[in-house]
Amino acid sequence: MVLATIIRRELTSYFATPVAYVFLVIFLVLQGLFTFYQGAFFEREQADLASFFAYQPWLFLFLMPAIGMRLWAEERRSGTFELLLTLPIPLAVIVLGKYIAAVLFAGFALVLTAPIWITVNWLGNPDNGVIITGYLGSFLMAASYLAIATALSAVTKNQVVAFILSVSVCFLFLVSGLPMVLDAFSGWAPDALVLAIANLSLLSHFDNLQKGVIALSDLVYFAAIIGLWLWINRVLIESKREAG
Repeated sequence: MVLATIIRRELTSYFATPVAYVFLVIFLVLQGLFTFYQGAFFEREQADLASFFAYQPWLFLFLMPAIGMRLWAEERRSGTFELLLTLPIPLAVIVLGKYIAAVLFAGFALVLTAPIWITVNWLGNPDNGVIITGYLGSFLMAASYLAIATALSAVTKNQVVAFILSVSVCFLFLVSGLPMVLDAFSGWAPDALVLAIANLSLLSHFDNLQKGVIALSDLVYFAAIIGLWLWINRVLIESKREAG
């Protein structure tokens, strides 16, 4: 009941100002541009959403931190941070409630892209199983970005700083598996370390899902990223509370 109240409070705050609607419009416009124009959807003459999913990791890199940056930074800026923490509610519930609200908002944004899916089915006969796993990968990637952004929002009361920190950390997780990054380590680092860095990449785990491959290791990876950063979020908030 308490968790639902916090989720409702956060979701209401998103739509209390025009910011949420502006975000949704920007997200849908950019998603359409990347899919149909930058991704050369019509020129490829293939009934799939490869061009839709190809740019999502990079689009989410900026849009998800924009959603998460305000969750704790705004509480600290407005002076409601201390009041929120004095309520007889477990800190873990507050952290989880704020995070779930952000994830639901991101999920709603993804649902609004359904017309693109419908368009592909109208134009041809795509493999909808692959598209579903692609959407699952998109949702899990968005949730991972948001876990990072929510935690780093607790570091500062300045939303711009929180946004920059979130984008920077998400970028590191995104590119860690790229060849140019691995090449920088392969010359001197042990193979085990290079492999570990490659496995940290959000992009490689997302690629498996957008290709229609659901592997337990990928699901565990996303769950671990989300769980780790929610724990970091709780530790950061706890440290702020103890510091007074």
